[in-house]
Amino acid sequence: MGTGAIAGLFAADLGLLPQARIAAVHSRSLEKAQGFIGRFGGGVAYDDEAAFLADPAIEAVYVATPNHLHAAQALRAIVAGKPVLIEKPIALNSGDVDAIAQAARERGVFAMEALWTRFLPAVRALRERIAAGRVGEVRRIRADLSYVHREEPGSRFFDPALGGGAAFDLGVYPLSLTLYLLGEPQAVSGRWLVATSGVDLRSEFRLDYPQAVAELSCGFDRDGTNRFLIEGTKGALTLEAPFLKAQRLSFDAEPGRAMTAYERGQSFAARLLDRIPKPGRSTEAFAFPGNGLQFQAEAVMAAIWAGEASCGTMPLSESAAVLRIIESLLAQLPVARN
Repeated sequence: MGTGAIAGLFAADLGLLPQARIAAVHSRSLEKAQGFIGRFGGGVAYDDEAAFLADPAIEAVYVATPNHLHAAQALRAIVAGKPVLIEKPIALNSGDVDAIAQAARERGVFAMEALWTRFLPAVRALRERIAAGRVGEVRRIRADLSYVHREEPGSRFFDPALGGGAAFDLGVYPLSLTLYLLGEPQAVSGRWLVATSGVDLRSEFRLDYPQAVAELSCGFDRDGTNRFLIEGTKGALTLEAPFLKAQRLSFDAEPGRAMTAYERGQSFAARLLDRIPKPGRSTEAFAFPGNGLQFQAEAVMAAIWAGEASCGTMPLSESAAVLRIIESLLAQLPVARN
């Protein structure tokens, strides 16, 4: 469902999986649906949602429409008995995620948020290294995901009616990965900078845990470090930029040195400095073909074939928890722009 940029990336990556194919495409514009099929091959084009969801050839639905449509379309897919993968953010409030989870349970239908970063080989390796004690006890996580977007009329990034804002578009990545590694926090604080349209131009989160803290940020106001750093008592691990599609995982036995590298950013000089060999520092490569969306598709297919209604790597409970964190921050008064 949907024919935008992320739908195209997902469709391209399905081409890397011999057991996957596109059965049908839905768009409000039949011409767009037909054009999408022409680009990626095969399938039936629909502009009628009810007919699309009734098509017996469809074994699972990927919802890749604008943010504000995700929850309602996911619920209709579940009611139609179709397993559903819902592009992030799965919804614009945690209550809608609870409704999706309840509907999926009641009907025995699979549902998952498409937080594809959790399924990347580098992220799986990161979790394994932490579990094996590579960095000792985790004490701090630092992550930023920021890309400049101009606030222009009609931009989906800034339109509150379309679910715009940095937290929904970018913040879900560092928040979800932090919950994946540390679970839900004991306390949440932070601040957000308001855009002219009223959505968050930038959001900064602090998640407090019994023995650790996570300092996370996202924004449309700058190009950020776009790294994900985990500091422990024995060293630090870094998902190198851009961490949302990480292909390199670095270890440094000196957490302070890793923090310095994190804060240097991604200038050409900084990248050269980071590649100079240093005692106690190493980098693993986790290259993959395509865009990296194939790994979540494989996980979804495996879960559906196994008769499961959810995925342990990306449970709906954690999707709801991420949105509760965003809700708690945006419920505060914003910081005024200079």
